[in-house]
Amino acid sequence: MTPADLADLLRTTAAKVLVERGLDSSVLPEQVTVERPRNPEHGDYATNVAMQVAKRVGTNPRELAGWLAEALSAAEGVEVAEVAGPGFLNIRLAASAQGAIVTQILTAGEKYGTGTALTGTKINLEFVSANPTGPVHLGGTRWAAVGDALGRILAAEGADVTREYYFNDHGAQIDRFAKSLVAAALGEPTPEDGYAGEYIQEIAASIVAAHPDALTRPADERHELFRREGVQQMFAQIKQDLHDFGTDFDVYFNESELFASGAVERAVEQLKNSGNLYEKDGAWWIASTEFGDDKDRVVLKSDGNAAYIAGDIAYFQNKRSRGFDLAIYMLGADHHGYIGRLKAAAAAFGDDPDTVEVLIGQMVNLVKEGQAVKMSKRAGTVVTLNDLVEQIGVDAARYSLVRSSVNSSIDIDLDLWTKAGNENPVYYVQYAHSRTNSIIGNAAKYPEFATATPDFALMTSGREGDLIRTLGDFPRVVATAAETREPHRIARYLEELAGVYHPFQSDDDMRVLPKGDDAVSPLNAARLELVKATRQVLANGLALLGVSAPERM
Repeated sequence: MTPADLADLLRTTAAKVLVERGLDSSVLPEQVTVERPRNPEHGDYATNVAMQVAKRVGTNPRELAGWLAEALSAAEGVEVAEVAGPGFLNIRLAASAQGAIVTQILTAGEKYGTGTALTGTKINLEFVSANPTGPVHLGGTRWAAVGDALGRILAAEGADVTREYYFNDHGAQIDRFAKSLVAAALGEPTPEDGYAGEYIQEIAASIVAAHPDALTRPADERHELFRREGVQQMFAQIKQDLHDFGTDFDVYFNESELFASGAVERAVEQLKNSGNLYEKDGAWWIASTEFGDDKDRVVLKSDGNAAYIAGDIAYFQNKRSRGFDLAIYMLGADHHGYIGRLKAAAAAFGDDPDTVEVLIGQMVNLVKEGQAVKMSKRAGTVVTLNDLVEQIGVDAARYSLVRSSVNSSIDIDLDLWTKAGNENPVYYVQYAHSRTNSIIGNAAKYPEFATATPDFALMTSGREGDLIRTLGDFPRVVATAAETREPHRIARYLEELAGVYHPFQSDDDMRVLPKGDDAVSPLNAARLELVKATRQVLANGLALLGVSAPERM
């Protein structure tokens, strides 16, 4: 019996109890909450449903909890149900009923943990979107790991997810990038507002090598050549770096297309016609404060050029025109103002602001030997994705970036994340998977396991029960991670699961393999199924984070 099964049983039982006593069963919540008590002595699961509804049906919580306890104790799979405190209900399941979770996991395989909460929802998930003016820095790397994991989690709940990279190939930053390349090719100092680093020198040299006449061309033509070739080379490198990091995109959308296609002009005209754009001081402003923004925003500057928000507005319209029900934007710490402006833009078009979600990620710092690592050998001014991967590898890099809430800044201790020990979180989880694999491999040496019948009713110890109940929590954790857009919940769950499994395998009283010449017993067979289920859930969870599940370590 899974937690979801128990929740359904609780609701059905509560409805029956209320009806039998002539009370209103419609007050029951659609989903009864079932939780695992912190103190295992209080039972396997607990619920406060009696406290939730007692007053509304004209009784007191303890009395209602008593009625429920009596009815539940007679239900198949429930060993005992007891009233606690002001009206909590503590429930202990029969070992055989808990064992059904193991069977469910092994039957579902890679699908275990998936749900249907987002089935039919088409989501555009935009993340990283780093400007093609340099390698992906640590902030973008965090989004590469978190965004990719979030896409996997949303898809696990049934969503149709399109991962999208907004390729900013238009505007002042690209011009500064081109000027920096030209300066490097000419042997001149980097412009005051330009870009520096070995990669600028490398790109400039490759452009000159491919176009020997590049530096003798007229200034405008030379600038355009370096802009076009430089952006192409930089973006190709960004895409390759992200691919090597395990992050790929379904769509690469060029910002320049919005201007070339006239989408920006059409969006501006639509807002003018709706009255949500007004003229002031020679510029055109969107009245975003009327839709919850903290201030109105300039859309067209007084010189007639489009402000950056003009492209954002047209881009949102483009996403909606492609049929997306929800547009999730994953932006850096300095983009907090985008939450209000993007929602306001949606409302100004007459759309639902809730079709826009903006997630803001905080800063990432690298620490080595207690000191901050401040710059890259190649990029010059920032630490990059490749710098992190070179130090600790892809798996540790992804895991270290995903395991904390994006709302908090994180320090990545390079010394910690390279250790092959339990203090390294990714090692701790991956080692649990490799240990399950080792047990299963050794069990294959016993032909009797192939014909042995597992008896889950024999798994009555606390360690076995804790492990089974932790495995049973996985679908709820995935559903919550999808609902809250918080992939770190998966990582923390995996660490909890590993923390329950390691003591189980190390306990001589929990032997999976028979001792000496003993025959394979139904208990041995049941424990082997439990180990297989643990391996499956560890693998499924790591896959949601884009982290490997090694067979050996």
